[in-house]
Amino acid sequence: MNDDQDPAAVASALLASISVLVRRVRQVPTGGLAMPERTALSRLDRSGPTTSSALAREVQITAQAMGATLNALRARGLVERRPDPDDGRRVVLTVTDAGRQALKDKRNARTELLTRALTGGTFTPAELEQLAVAAPLLERLAQNI
Repeated sequence: MNDDQDPAAVASALLASISVLVRRVRQVPTGGLAMPERTALSRLDRSGPTTSSALAREVQITAQAMGATLNALRARGLVERRPDPDDGRRVVLTVTDAGRQALKDKRNARTELLTRALTGGTFTPAELEQLAVAAPLLERLAQNI
């Protein structure tokens, strides 16, 4: 195994390059959502209806901080509270249609940014193919962390 295939060297190179990519993509304007709001909205969309405390545990922040974040999202009509169908004493939060649209707009803006970068003439067809092949590998890597 040469240095290019050493798992530690690959991990270091991936972490450095992916960190730069993520930072740049996160700079895309996303309709005025702050990072905690984007995180909460995305997690709530992926995980489905849940309680504020469960969502706080999932993203590893305090219940108070999550409450403030969710209140801001509710005030903008992006999240709503509903009675828990399994336990009427509890309240669960769900993403509204407006919240899903905000997430879609964010993803579209980020996809557009990457598309422009990929079609700007700096990548050859062979390099685009390499990136296409790498995408599912990166996803699998993320799932194994």
